[in-house]
Amino acid sequence: MHWLTITPAPGPVCGTVRPPGSKSITNRALICAALAKGQSTLQGTLDSEDTRVMVAGLQALGIAIDGDLGQAPLRVTGCQGRLACRHADVFAANSGTTLRFLTALVCAGQGEYRLDGVPRMRQRPVRDLVDALQQLNVEARCETDGKCPPVFVRAEGLQGGRVRMRGDISSQYLSGLLMVAPTAAADVEIEIVGPLVSKPYVEMTIAVMKAFGVEVQRTQTGRLQIQAPQVYQACNYQIEPDASAASYFWAAAAITRGEVTVTGLSNDSLQGDVRFCNCLADMGCEVDYGSDAITVRGRPLYGIDVDMNPISDTVQTLAVVALFANGPTTIRGVAHIRHKETDRIGDLARELRKLGAEVDEREDGLRIVPQAVRAAQVETYDDHRMAMSLALAGLKVPGVAIQNPACTAKTYPNFFGDLRTLVDPPPRA
Repeated sequence: MHWLTITPAPGPVCGTVRPPGSKSITNRALICAALAKGQSTLQGTLDSEDTRVMVAGLQALGIAIDGDLGQAPLRVTGCQGRLACRHADVFAANSGTTLRFLTALVCAGQGEYRLDGVPRMRQRPVRDLVDALQQLNVEARCETDGKCPPVFVRAEGLQGGRVRMRGDISSQYLSGLLMVAPTAAADVEIEIVGPLVSKPYVEMTIAVMKAFGVEVQRTQTGRLQIQAPQVYQACNYQIEPDASAASYFWAAAAITRGEVTVTGLSNDSLQGDVRFCNCLADMGCEVDYGSDAITVRGRPLYGIDVDMNPISDTVQTLAVVALFANGPTTIRGVAHIRHKETDRIGDLARELRKLGAEVDEREDGLRIVPQAVRAAQVETYDDHRMAMSLALAGLKVPGVAIQNPACTAKTYPNFFGDLRTLVDPPPRA
């Protein structure tokens, strides 16, 4: 197994960076474009393992996609809401977004479809989405233990109707169902039972759908309605830089008391993860929001108590910042991240302890009491966010080594190159 030892920053990290396109927006735009009438052009797409898996899955379902991810433009010829492919086996690797979104999307077809992934994917629940589809008279089932992939769907088009879904497991279930709902023969009404996790990601889904010509109606608290049948309209769609990826660079400024500007994002971003900057501000950093850039300036850091449910993809980033704060930090409201690429509470706690922290693991989060940060070899569990976040500790402490750094290819293949360029920019000619 390859290890990468992080070279400490020679001083405060200062500079400007633009991360690649948002994975979350790229995959949502791909789904809407695939279901649209006409050919869409997607600008600023992310080239990563997750997005490649999504493209391959759509192509396996008969969707024509031309161009290269990460290059502009990517051209997607939509199926007008009706998949032509009648039989397909879709491999989703370890991309939960791909498996869940495509499980919903194949309901727009007429035929039999099977969706599977790597061994870790077979441990990631999808039962609530399958139950929701069954409520809409779709023949769908999990083939093994009843709650995890592989998933089998025998589709005859989506009929429409009412469905109740739990909101506390994964917002991806709801997003997948929302995006396929316009293809139904009649209106779809979704009742969300209980609190909704990662609500900004649902708002992102609704915003992308609107860009492709479909509106979601909020009939009352906890209820969403989609008029059907409707057909998405092809468009030219620009994808923002990834705000979750940006969090690592803002955190680098916080940890080293530097100043980092991320371009292409603003306070009005579709991505809720720009709110990560609010956490840094509460810890003592200065944050400036521009019309097309957000700048973080590091200052003495103080521990905070924060509910990170809406921005749960940045939990690991904040946890590493907490190692360098004065006083404990408590992260709450994120029990659902135990079911991500790895257990992002239990496994994160284990690695933070290696770095010297005192960590109280709780069902829905962590309490981190910083101690003197020390050198350590930290495992990443094949989780891209573990690798990128834990690497930040090495900017201040010599001897931090990251296991399997290549796992960042899932969402940010050139992360370590971009980080090194920001930390140690080349001399000007």
